[in-house]
Amino acid sequence: MPDNTRQPPATTDATRVAADSLFQKVVEIVSGAQGRVARAVNSTMVQTYWEIGRQIVLVEQQGDQRAGYGEEVLAQLSDRLTLRFGKGFGLKHLTRVRQFYLTYPELETQAQSIIDTDSQQIVVAVRRQLPVASQPAFRQELSWTHYRFLMAVEEPSARSFYELEAATQGWSVRELERQIASHLYERLAASRDKDEVLALAHKGQELLTPQDVMKDPVVLEFLGLPERPHWRERDLEQAIIDHLQEFMLELGKGFCFIARQKRITLDGDHFFVDLVLYNRLLRCFVVIDLKLGKLTHRDLGQMQMYVNWFDRTQREPHEEPTIGIALCSRKNDAVVRMTLPQGEQHIIAARYELLLPTPQELEQAVLDGRRAAERCP
Repeated sequence: MPDNTRQPPATTDATRVAADSLFQKVVEIVSGAQGRVARAVNSTMVQTYWEIGRQIVLVEQQGDQRAGYGEEVLAQLSDRLTLRFGKGFGLKHLTRVRQFYLTYPELETQAQSIIDTDSQQIVVAVRRQLPVASQPAFRQELSWTHYRFLMAVEEPSARSFYELEAATQGWSVRELERQIASHLYERLAASRDKDEVLALAHKGQELLTPQDVMKDPVVLEFLGLPERPHWRERDLEQAIIDHLQEFMLELGKGFCFIARQKRITLDGDHFFVDLVLYNRLLRCFVVIDLKLGKLTHRDLGQMQMYVNWFDRTQREPHEEPTIGIALCSRKNDAVVRMTLPQGEQHIIAARYELLLPTPQELEQAVLDGRRAAERCP
């Protein structure tokens, strides 16, 4: 009897290549759709919580203002919403969304009609426009959890800065939390005048000059190095290499790793640069020398030599002059000013901290930075 069973077509190289190509394209389509859905869900959740907070505040403002009224209303609302939608509408959460609206009251332009479905216990926000002149919006790149941390920032200009940087730089919630805890805004603002601080709040961190590269102090708490008298500079260097991504994020935007212990040979004498980075925004090499103790004039002279070598042997005509960073645990600003040529901008002395600074330490650092900036010509 003849075998009428249909045989699968033979797999050829051309078929396999076509199938692989189709698979990759479909994966890209699905992945892109999943990303858009996730962003839409996050955006809808943020908008929905803001509107819930707005409704709570409106009811409280129109009702009896005696002590306990607002808490009573919230407690009853929490119980009824939990019965209707299940978990997720506890008293603590409703208190938080009320604070969310109070933190961002200028977003009065966005309102939602809350629609519920019994089959799927979800809340869908349908956007409609209110007759208000300006129409700012929440950033779609940021989740509700991002905004929870942003609400903890009391200073509006600092909050605006963190919101902008988190959105444009793609900070995870963890990275946002760390940058707030390490007082990134305050450290960047320390040596800036009033107009520059305002620009920082509205535009984020811009790299226009070599001085824009560094913060002072640089906070390296993620290295996990304990304070002890006997560890060596190579320990610090190795810890930075082990946490290179976090280190470059702490430095700022646009950094790429080039080399560690880069050897420079001059007439048979060998010198080694601890770290060599490149900043694609400034289009220049950035060489870093690590110092455990107090920075000396010899350290600055050595850094000047490193910068000169890179400028004269490595820099291409289209690139900007090399930036040298002497990263130390202690420094004397007067020694730095008197050692470096007047107006020198490409060699920077900065301190590092192995622990997050306390508010008092940060306040003192800000004052010191501003005094130093005022003394500079």
